[in-house]
Amino acid sequence: MSRRISKGSAWLLSVLLVGLALMGCSTVQTGKEVNKTETGQAAENSQSTINTEVKVVTDLVGREVKVKIPAQRIVAVGPGSLRLVAYAKGTNRVVGIENMEKKDQTGRPYLFAYPELTSLPTIGQGGIDSVPDEEALLSVKPDVIFASYLVDKAKAADNLQAKTGIPVVVLSYGPLATFNEEDVYRSLDLVGRVIGTQQRAEEVITYVKSSKADLAERTKGIPDSAKPKVYVGALGVKGTQGIESTQAKYPPFMYIGARNVADETGKSGSLMIEQEKLVSWDPDILFIDEGGNKVFDDAKKNPTFYQSLSAVKNGRVYGQIPYNFYTTNIDTALADAYYAGKVIFPEKFQDIDPVKKSEEIYRFFLGQPVYEQMVKDYGGFKKLDLIHP
Repeated sequence: MSRRISKGSAWLLSVLLVGLALMGCSTVQTGKEVNKTETGQAAENSQSTINTEVKVVTDLVGREVKVKIPAQRIVAVGPGSLRLVAYAKGTNRVVGIENMEKKDQTGRPYLFAYPELTSLPTIGQGGIDSVPDEEALLSVKPDVIFASYLVDKAKAADNLQAKTGIPVVVLSYGPLATFNEEDVYRSLDLVGRVIGTQQRAEEVITYVKSSKADLAERTKGIPDSAKPKVYVGALGVKGTQGIESTQAKYPPFMYIGARNVADETGKSGSLMIEQEKLVSWDPDILFIDEGGNKVFDDAKKNPTFYQSLSAVKNGRVYGQIPYNFYTTNIDTALADAYYAGKVIFPEKFQDIDPVKKSEEIYRFFLGQPVYEQMVKDYGGFKKLDLIHP
């Protein structure tokens, strides 16, 4: 009897030792942690563990934030945050999105490319200057919160981080309704470092820079006196606007060195002008942001004004796809620039088919050709007849 007990004990001891050895295999190296949190839908079936390391990153308002890198569960709040995550190929890590992103997907190519995002839990209302919903954010257990356009920025980020215990990393596009490339580059790089896709982020930055260089090179050396005067109207700013809404230093025009009449104001950014001012400028070519349906209604009510413009009389009115929806769609801004170049400087853009170029741009940024979806929503790149639409 005693021998059988001894053998049984030995067998049991061996099993325990094997189990302990297997457990020991999952022990993390010094300074690192094993993150066993599920990484959203794409990782729910994964049995592997991922090594994460706590690092300090500096966000766009100069805050130093401790974050587990690479973060596996992420959320993005505020205008443009989710878009940058999509550009950096981090959508499979997203565990919740704002109601603002769900209820109106118009004009946002990243939601056309990744429609599955809209089925994720809601983490708050969202919108410009909105207050983050702390309870909703906590419910999805993110490793990090990417945030943009918070009221009081640094202070608001500190408060949100203190109340939730979740690292808050602030991103930025620069001034609202336009964008500062350097801020976007820094934000993309930051997203890439936090979620472990830094190489992809660098590829996006390089693509934007090379596209801008190509656009600038095509029109290099053309004197302003040889350039037609151009104007873009109906640019959306916190909602749909009429032809009076324009922008000085309009990025798609700046990229190609266009002669934007609004630049004569000496200002930069969004402007609201009087219709009389547009008559005095009398641009040769008129672009209309196709999100501005008010223009067509206004043209019906006030045809005399529109018929007084040379661009209207000469049939030189063209549609631009809106690029400002929940701040700037960088991909659409580049597509608009190539189309504007084709219209304004056709001899310099002979090799460009605006539709094909747009699909190339969208494929690079989002992996999907979403131009046709933009056409369904707005009409796409084409001539417009404001008097007889």
